[in-house]
Amino acid sequence: MTIERQQTVPRKPATKPAPPTWLSIRDISERLGCSEKTVRNFVADGRLEAVRFGPRMLRIDASELDRLATPITAA
Repeated sequence: MTIERQQTVPRKPATKPAPPTWLSIRDISERLGCSEKTVRNFVADGRLEAVRFGPRMLRIDASELDRLATPITAA
């Protein structure tokens, strides 16, 4: 009776997701080319997800801009 050894496949190390890049309302408005009020309306409407860091500081993850953009399809 012979015992065969199974070959082991090396595992890739688990990668941690990148930490979020927090942007201010002003940063987002400059990137989108709109007013700060428009960005605040996007947050109020749920189009952008924001996080509050204290009583007045509101921040938005930069990846939310990718989610906000909707590709236009040809008709």
